[in-house]
Amino acid sequence: MTTATFAKGLEGIIAAETQMSFIDGQKGVLEYVGIPIGELSSKSNFEEVVCLLWDLKLPKSAELAAFGRALRANYEIPAELADRIRKLPKSASPMHVLRTLVSELALYDPAPNANEPGPAREKALRILGMAPTLVAYYDRYRRGLDFVKPDKDLSFAENFLYMLNGEKPTPTMARAFDICMILHADHGLNNSTFAARVIISTLSDIYSALTGAIGSLRGPLHGGANEGVMHMLNEIPSLDAVEPYVMGKIERHEKIMGFGHRVYKAKDPRATDLQKLAKKLAEDTGNADLYAKSNAIEKIMEREVAAKGIYPNVDFYSATTYHCIGLKLDLFTPMFALSRIAGWSGHILEQLRDNRLFRPKASYVGPHDAPFVPMDQR
Repeated sequence: MTTATFAKGLEGIIAAETQMSFIDGQKGVLEYVGIPIGELSSKSNFEEVVCLLWDLKLPKSAELAAFGRALRANYEIPAELADRIRKLPKSASPMHVLRTLVSELALYDPAPNANEPGPAREKALRILGMAPTLVAYYDRYRRGLDFVKPDKDLSFAENFLYMLNGEKPTPTMARAFDICMILHADHGLNNSTFAARVIISTLSDIYSALTGAIGSLRGPLHGGANEGVMHMLNEIPSLDAVEPYVMGKIERHEKIMGFGHRVYKAKDPRATDLQKLAKKLAEDTGNADLYAKSNAIEKIMEREVAAKGIYPNVDFYSATTYHCIGLKLDLFTPMFALSRIAGWSGHILEQLRDNRLFRPKASYVGPHDAPFVPMDQR
């Protein structure tokens, strides 16, 4: 008889095989289908990276052009859903809104449960194209502004910023956002990706799987951490206040947001790319003080705790980057979700190609043969 292994939080347990992304946490390596993330962030674009993750190869020129046309054809959301957005509470969290509306997209799909390879990919493309519109429409609605309809001549990154702000972004802003989308697109079997694969393993539907993944991502121990970084930076009044703030946190054994990772024991390679991007954007947008505080925090942490394998993760510099792009704080995690829909969808397609229902065991630690106590004796 085989003895089951218990690992709290499934740490160290291999639960799936993937060809999408590879991580070496000791060396600080992240690859998408074998290509180093730095190569992709410097030479590629988000649409091309989606093709790479879904098809497990870089697209040819005609393939990329066809994918771009198909993605743009899915920017528009159903008119009924646009009306629905206008009736939502303006105080709602954008992540709750995104989770709810992605689920509602299934109601406008005549065959929402089709999981065959062709239909499944089409649904993934549909959700990827519409999700930015859902976020942008809700944000404009809550600000009392008219919707800005998507522009099918614009890329994924350009179109989102255009819908959000009502004007086309500068090339620098569009490229910065595009790089953020690349860096967040996939990251092994993280919590939200695992959630998506668990749900689709029941042969449920893509809408349900992505809704569950969004619900997982919004947690402060997962995608919600980037908002915590910005809160921390806002709490530090000046560059001179960084040292006492950080040292006080360390002495009280409190977490420094944006540092440490379950996988990486070296600097997160995505943080390296985002640091360069954040520095340039901060200088270009008059936020040099924000970057300076971030950089000072990193140097103190390197001096104090790097020996323990605690380094900046992707959230640390993404907070500064999103702020410089002009995003509201509660839109930081939705941006993570817009990108990660690409990775989640790729994992869903991968799971469906060789599916087995996830059904782990639980280690029971309660009593046995306990008596039932009648109500009048309790």
